[in-house]
Amino acid sequence: MIERYTLPEMGDLWTDLYKYKTWLRVEIAVCEAQAELGYIPEEAVETIKAKADFDPQRILEIEAEVRHDVIAFLTNLNEYVGDAGRYIHLGMTSSDMLDTALSLQIVDSLQVIMTHVENLIQALRFKAQEHRNTVMIGRSHGIHAEPITFGFKLAGWLAEMLRHRERLTRLQDQVAVGKISGAVGTYANIDPKVEALACQNLGLRPDTASTQVISRDIHADFMNALALVGASLERFAVEIRNLQRSDVLEVEEFFAKGQKGSSAMPHKRNPIRSERVTGLARILRGNAMAALENVALWHERDISHSSVERVVFPDSCILVHFMLVEMTKLVKQLLVYPENMQRNMNIYGGVVFSQRVLLSLVDKGLSREDAYAIVQSCAHQAWNTEGGDFRALVSADQRVQEQLSAAEIDVCFDPNHHLKHLDEVYQRLCI
Repeated sequence: MIERYTLPEMGDLWTDLYKYKTWLRVEIAVCEAQAELGYIPEEAVETIKAKADFDPQRILEIEAEVRHDVIAFLTNLNEYVGDAGRYIHLGMTSSDMLDTALSLQIVDSLQVIMTHVENLIQALRFKAQEHRNTVMIGRSHGIHAEPITFGFKLAGWLAEMLRHRERLTRLQDQVAVGKISGAVGTYANIDPKVEALACQNLGLRPDTASTQVISRDIHADFMNALALVGASLERFAVEIRNLQRSDVLEVEEFFAKGQKGSSAMPHKRNPIRSERVTGLARILRGNAMAALENVALWHERDISHSSVERVVFPDSCILVHFMLVEMTKLVKQLLVYPENMQRNMNIYGGVVFSQRVLLSLVDKGLSREDAYAIVQSCAHQAWNTEGGDFRALVSADQRVQEQLSAAEIDVCFDPNHHLKHLDEVYQRLCI
């Protein structure tokens, strides 16, 4: 008997058992469409639905002899169904079932992925709000630049994940494509109305112009979207790894009681989740490249894509799911150290406020070139001197004193100046 269809977790979606269940869904949907249009008897369909079943081990035994997975599946199916089995797969080719079933697996996988994308979005939204005013240094080229907040950094991650949600939402429609058009896609032995009805019942739409297969640009689009999600997760992970470096230590992955970081060095607390996500993103990119290679098949089809897809689709779907779960846990449990952020921002006596001093001098009437030379001289002296203090050097510089009062210099070193417009970003993100 056919089991009632429910959506399992990602790990189950790409098992042989689930694959066979999906194949059976397609075959029965086609039989129902054939009967509705009067091509096969209604009672035959009822018999098929009542008796249809399969044995994965038996399928493998048959496949060992016939060397064809679909024939092995259909043979085993007919062992359960009996005479009514002659109406199964009528007018179809293997790719009708395989490609339509693969679309169902992709659609189901996307539903699971979307759930976990949403979980990460909510985790980022909460953490971005929590650290909305946690001031830290922004960096460019890995070098201190100007103040930001940690919440603002997370807001950028949130915006990125929202774009992924939009892309994946679009893909839910793009990949929901079925094909029941027979050998080379000409409907020579099956009515296009059968395809339309079967696809409708499966929650799919017929491919616009299939060959013997659904064109693989659709699948490559999906795989590239997964790789892009992975690239973003890698970006977040690399940032956490950099911020957790011992000489920075502005954030840190949660380290559980009893956890150990090194077999040799008991002091180690390593960013293992971030490193794991970074590595897995590389696999996703490789799989996306393989999917692109699958687009160029010979003529109306060849089978070179099949072996590739048996690896890259389950791997990428399961990996993205795992990476999203890991990153969501990481964000929720992330340890944030505002005191270290404050310490790092004020290293060398606040050289990161150099632009504010520059612009204040320009505002007083100095040329930009002269103002730049004064500020750069003080900044480099602070940078190159142990215990260097940019603010003290600026305050003591006669050329600065001639232009700026002590109170005006104080204003230059106020980090709140750099944060005054961040609310606009938060408003765009509805935080």
